[in-house]
Amino acid sequence: QVQLVESGGGLVQAGGSLRLSCAASGRTFSTYAMGWFRQAPGKKRDFVASISWRGDSTYYSHSVEGRFTISRDNAKNTMYLQMNSLQPEDTAVYYCAHGSRKYGFTAADFGSWGQGTQVAVSS
Repeated sequence: QVQLVESGGGLVQAGGSLRLSCAASGRTFSTYAMGWFRQAPGKKRDFVASISWRGDSTYYSHSVEGRFTISRDNAKNTMYLQMNSLQPEDTAVYYCAHGSRKYGFTAADFGSWGQGTQVAVSS
């Protein structure tokens, strides 16, 4: 079982940037895909981005593609999400997730979840 801790959330104005981090403990971090999901109030948890186990493939939802960048450092057991040009609709709790496969695209592909970090974007 991998333990995940997110950090880096906060309040930012529209057009601003934030960088989220996800620190993982456990020996299987580099073996599987990692991902970011988000959940806005009253809505379901949605896929944001994922990165393959070696970090050589990345996938994004249409709503964030071109603005967000996912990356991972397997030597540090850490994953990142650089978020630029933030908009009020990006406001949500962001969750990092550790996959159960080498590539992941849906919540079903991920078996461990962090507690989440709040991102709020003001207009």
